[in-house]
Amino acid sequence: MSIEKVKVLIIGSGPAGFTAAVYAARAGFTPVLYQGGQPGGQLTITNDVENYPGYPEGVIGPQMMIDFQKQAERFGTEVRSGMVTSVDFSGWPHKVTVDEKTEIEAEAVIISTGASAKWLGLESEDRLNGKGVSACAVCDGFFFKGQDVVLVGAGDTAAEEASYLSKIVNKVYMLVRRDEMRASKIMQQRVFNAPNIEILWNTETDEVLGDEEVSGVRVVNNQTGEKREIPAQGFFVAIGHKPNTDIFKDWLDMDDTGYIKTIPGTSKTNIPGVFATGDAQDKIYRQAVTAAGSGCMGALDAEKFIAEKEVELAEAEA
Repeated sequence: MSIEKVKVLIIGSGPAGFTAAVYAARAGFTPVLYQGGQPGGQLTITNDVENYPGYPEGVIGPQMMIDFQKQAERFGTEVRSGMVTSVDFSGWPHKVTVDEKTEIEAEAVIISTGASAKWLGLESEDRLNGKGVSACAVCDGFFFKGQDVVLVGAGDTAAEEASYLSKIVNKVYMLVRRDEMRASKIMQQRVFNAPNIEILWNTETDEVLGDEEVSGVRVVNNQTGEKREIPAQGFFVAIGHKPNTDIFKDWLDMDDTGYIKTIPGTSKTNIPGVFATGDAQDKIYRQAVTAAGSGCMGALDAEKFIAEKEVELAEAEA
């Protein structure tokens, strides 16, 4: 297995990864960035992005990530295809294996692997993703202003997104598969108090309807088996996200759902020289702009770490 030595290795290619790359490259580190299984991250399956500063007319998600990549490459980032398959953070420099055949020794590792929305697994849901199907009400709710939408979920995130949508859309049909919600009492109360949220208890999604865009949702009562069609222009899935952090679980401190824990106010993990940014460590905001901000933090933290390491090594040799 070939071994390559790099100053800064960035794992992931969403807003956090590319922003970290811009900062690390401008600091003179010539960072290497591996794109992973979904180059560009979740924004590559987002049609219109209108809430990111600097795009007054909006931008489609894939184009936005092309712009991010070009900017990172302009300053000297080497962007590579490949999947990090294992890591060894037991010593320093840190060892990272790519595609089970290339080993990299990195002085600093910036993790920007993001998180993936959980989906229902319907063919129609996948086919209409970005055409009325969304997993982010804050990102896409605006596009359904004055229209009817269906939202799936019963936890705090679902309740929060239903409440958010209720201020924008005409009506929210909330599908809850049991006869009660998992959300906290205060979040449930917000849903109950919204006059344009209708909760359909013991109800699940049978199919998302529409050819080129969502036109409705066919639902089924899981007690009676009765089916009905709800005319709607939007379909929101709010059943949670899974951070893409499995390969780090033997090394890094995480919460019970797999989000990497960082020292508050920094991107530092429990391993010196390993930094976590973006949705891999943020389960609260999960926005492109906050991910980019944390990517900046990761690069600055890495720069400081490397500088301190160089002083430490110089003193040891003196």
